[in-house]
Amino acid sequence: MRRKLAAGNWKMNGTAATLSELDALQDAATGAAEVLICPPATLIAQAVARAGRIAIGAQDCHSDASGAHTGDVSADMLKDAGATCVILGHSERRADHGETNAQVADKTRAAWGAGLTAIVCVGETLAEREAGQTIDLVRTQLAGSLPDAVSGANTVIAYEPVWAIGTGKVPTTDQIAEVHGFLREALTARFGKDTAGAIRLLYGGSVKASNAAEIFAVADVDGALVGGASLTAADFAPIVNALNG
Repeated sequence: MRRKLAAGNWKMNGTAATLSELDALQDAATGAAEVLICPPATLIAQAVARAGRIAIGAQDCHSDASGAHTGDVSADMLKDAGATCVILGHSERRADHGETNAQVADKTRAAWGAGLTAIVCVGETLAEREAGQTIDLVRTQLAGSLPDAVSGANTVIAYEPVWAIGTGKVPTTDQIAEVHGFLREALTARFGKDTAGAIRLLYGGSVKASNAAEIFAVADVDGALVGGASLTAADFAPIVNALNG
């Protein structure tokens, strides 16, 4: 059985004072689902020190282990700070920094090499959705962003339709089911049934307490990658509780 995962992406938000939200989230982290928070890199070590039952991850890494890359952070550095996983290929990284599928694949290899689980993100824009290109776009991103050595232990896939991130717009459950079903089929075709069946598939994009249970009831949705609603325990705990059932 795949363990459910509620992952929070704090993006460029938070200072040391914000870590008190981890304390308030502890009760929600007592259920069967894994709870993960990915704060800014500046807070990872402090977050690990007070994480309790909550796993701590990162939001990006460089593909190189070290070198002349001012401002970047390597996967080994994240591991050293106490992170257990790293979000890679998020649509904001792809859009704002021009990240390609090949670069995401290189970062994924680096994450694995450091012993981190890679949360690899895929998802379409509104224009691509309206043009009927969602499945083709997700197919291309998935194929190009995943190296061959994928396993359920080292990789999580997050489907985040770009047009739903932070907008309050949410795909229908049928639309979510279509993409998650396709992801499982594509993973099975490439890696085999056993490996594909062990990989967790997360949905992300305007997940909140009011819609979480409905989303989590969709087949092949193993949890969520949550942005703004993960910044406070008051907003995130109900989502975790919905995942725990």
